[in-house]
Parts: sequence; structure tokens; C-alpha cells
Amino acid sequence: MFKKVLVANRGEIAVRVLRACEERGIATATVFSDVDRTALHVRYADEAYAIGPAPSRDSYLRIDKIIDVARRAGVDAIHPGYGFLAENAEFASACIDAGITFIGPTPDAIEKMGDKQTARETVAKNGVPLMPGSRKGLRDEELRATAVQIGFPLMIKATAGGGGKGMRVVHDPNQFTSALLAARREAVGAFGNGEVYLEKYISNARHIEVQILADSYGHTIHLGERECSIQRRHQKLIEESPSVAVDESLRQELGRVAVAAAESVRYVNAGTIEFLFDANEEKFYFLEMNTRLQVEHPVTEFVTGVDIVKEQLVIAAGRRMRYRPEDIRPTGWSIECRLTAEDPFNNFMPNSGIVTYLKEPTGPGVRVESALYRGYEVSLFYDPMVAKLIVWGENRAEAILRMRRALNEYRINGIKTSIPFHQEIMDSTEFIWGTFDTGFLDRRQLVAKSEPDLEQARIAAVAAALVAHEAGRRAVHIGGHENRSNTMNSWKRVGRVGAMGGRW
Repeated sequence: MFKKVLVANRGEIAVRVLRACEERGIATATVFSDVDRTALHVRYADEAYAIGPAPSRDSYLRIDKIIDVARRAGVDAIHPGYGFLAENAEFASACIDAGITFIGPTPDAIEKMGDKQTARETVAKNGVPLMPGSRKGLRDEELRATAVQIGFPLMIKATAGGGGKGMRVVHDPNQFTSALLAARREAVGAFGNGEVYLEKYISNARHIEVQILADSYGHTIHLGERECSIQRRHQKLIEESPSVAVDESLRQELGRVAVAAAESVRYVNAGTIEFLFDANEEKFYFLEMNTRLQVEHPVTEFVTGVDIVKEQLVIAAGRRMRYRPEDIRPTGWSIECRLTAEDPFNNFMPNSGIVTYLKEPTGPGVRVESALYRGYEVSLFYDPMVAKLIVWGENRAEAILRMRRALNEYRINGIKTSIPFHQEIMDSTEFIWGTFDTGFLDRRQLVAKSEPDLEQARIAAVAAALVAHEAGRRAVHIGGHENRSNTMNSWKRVGRVGAMGGRW
């Protein structure tokens, strides 16, 4: 096993990896920008090194600086976390050239799966079903002709894309040219590559992904699926495992196809195969592969008991994976809410400030991964996600109720957060019944309430129990609600004054 690992990232994921290393008895080092000098990951690491100004292009994206720190710190390996350089083939190659293990897949796998068109062509050779779309390298006039063949609605997607950048949905053929130009401009700005391709657009699709692990001895397994359909502007907000849309037969088929996709590039380490599922036709299509650890990996860890980050360390060290397919027996249900420093009352405008008070929820089946502490200053330089709240329940009904309870306990003062938004989602009948899809938020236009609705909370609790009962699972007993007054308890009312600059 490694003696020392450099975590080349920041925020909650850096803390998550540092903890895994400590539990394996591995010494750690990390990097920080000028604005992150007092960040939590700097406090957790054994060693921390400054790498430049706040903008990521001058710090966390500087391959030369990170390799220099790795040499000075004398590390055996580098864990990239997610984001920044996690899916950068040049960075993975630089680690290898420096004699340092990159905790992730090979540069070749990253490069092939990083280009969405190349990824489609590669996995198709292993029988992975593809969404109808265009070939690679087409000019604008060729794309226009292909669009007519595919039919509308369709989606324009950047080949080097991710995170919703360089992506446009086109319903009207007359809007195709303007959408194409806009997608190219955005792709150039985000990835330095304006190449795009076309793909059939499925209304009311569900976003399902499968977690895989693979070692260098030819063993590849899947850890079941995650549901990621609750999205805003193509950014995931809530994830859960398993998915209400997937039965056991479909689960096995998704897993088989995901393993085949990974094996098409001789993939090693942790990765995720993403699919679009057409519930109306009961068909799924390959979307892309993320050649890194995912933000939502904790929900899979909760239901399988597999520590994915520790397994990454084991695989990268050249050891055999500790699990076989028969060892993976998912139990219960897990849900994750991504908490962001954004104002849900003001179109999710990014928010900055100093955390003046922090109380994280605890109790059975509750896990918090956070970059926050009291006195920490949240800046606008990086992704607005500041924490993740993950819960586990024996079934989906219990998981929803536990998430509602945990969100109600969460207190973050000094900055505005997305907690009220997630509270409203947990109260949504459509979410409780599991009938949502990727267009859920576009249809509903949810706006967080300023006061909790206890009557709605009772209805949500009863509905959740009914869903579990109809699924043949043990119904969750919901007690203590029948005689509750519609008037909020005084201590709760006082506790919520001042949160987000007002009431929750």
C-alpha cells in the first residue's frame, strides 16, 4: 500500500479522500489556493502546499505545480478527487512520467471516454445500446442535414462536454442554427473545443447510472444503479440508490451492459456508466462514462457497504479487488442531497459569506460530507456545492422521512443555502411516488417556502408509507403526527430565525 498520497483537490471531496487514507494508515498531503488557506482539507492533511492564486486556472488546474508539490512532498500517488484534473489524460500521463501512481484509470481510457463521440464508437463494439445520433467531425451543413434525418426534438452536445456545458435541446427546426452556434461558443469557452454532435432527445427520460469497479487483473464488477433524474440545467441535485424505475431484471441487464462498456477500454479503478432510460418504451441508451469518482458515490456505499475510495486505493496499488459479483448484495435505500451556497428564493444566485453558525444533523442512517465549519468563508471562485447530506433507510419511504428529518435539523447561518429547496422536493408528491423524470423541475418551477407546512408534511409522510406498502415492503409507522398542532413549536420557530438571512 502507498506510504503517502497527495490529494489534488479541495472541499468536501478532498476531506473524504483524506479520511479514507488515514483509515488505511497512509500519510497525506494536499494543495490549496490563496483563498483556501484556511479550508477544512488543509486542516485535515498531514502536509499542505500553496499552489497559487484563487482562480482554478492558476492553481488547481496547474499540472506543473501539482507535480512539483508531489515531488517535494515525496508522495507515492495522487488522488484527483472529482472535477478539476480528475478526467484529464494529460495530468494522468504527467503523473506516470514523474513516477507517481495516478489513482484512477489509464490516460488512454480517460481520453477515449472523455470524447463523447469516441466513447460511443468504442462501447458500441461491445454491444452497448446507443442513442440515435450523428457521426463525429461533421460540419455545420452536414449537421443540419443529419438533424432532419434524426428528427426533432434533438439535443446538440459538445463532444468534450460535461456538466451541461455546450448542450442545447432543439424542438423547432427553425431554431437549430442559432442553437448550434450557441452550443459551439459555449463548448469553446468551457473546454477549448467547439466540436459538437447530435443525439435524439427523449422527453420524460430518466437518468440512470451504474457504478463499476475494475482491477488490473481483469475483474470488473458493478455495484448497482443510481437514480439521478432530479436535475436543474443538467446539473444533478438529488441522487438515490436504487432507482424506483428499475426492477431486478433491468438491473441485471444495466449492470451487464455497464461492465461491457468499461471492458471496451480495459478500464481500471472506479468509474460510472451513465444511461438515459425511456420508461415509455422500456429501453435504455448509453449516455457517457465518467472516468472518476462521482459526487454521488456515498449512496452506493450506503446500500452496498463498499467503501469505494478505499477500493480505489487498493486497486491503484496493484492489488486484486476485494469483491466479486456475488459479494455485492444491496440493502435498503439511500438518498443524497447536494447542498449549495445558492439562494433558492432568488433563482439560485451564488452566495458567499462567513459561516456564523453550523449544526449538522446526526442520528441513525445519516451521513454528512462537508467543507464547512464555523468561521469558514465561502467564496465565489469555485463550485457552489459546500456539503452533501446522505441518508439510509430500510426502504425508500423511510429514507425520504429520514432525509426530511435531517434537513429540518440542518442549520447553516451566515450564507444562503439550497436546504429549503431540498425540503420542498422531499414534500413533493411526484417525488414521493417516484413518478419524476429529468424534466421534473422544468415542469414544476419549485420555489422554496418561507415557512414549513406541517399539514403538507403529514400528507408527505402518509404518502411515503403508502408507496412502501404497495411495493410489498414493510410499512413505516408514522407516529406523533396525529395530534400535532398546525402551529409550529416555539423552539423550532426561534431556531429558524436568521437562517439564510431570514426564515427557512
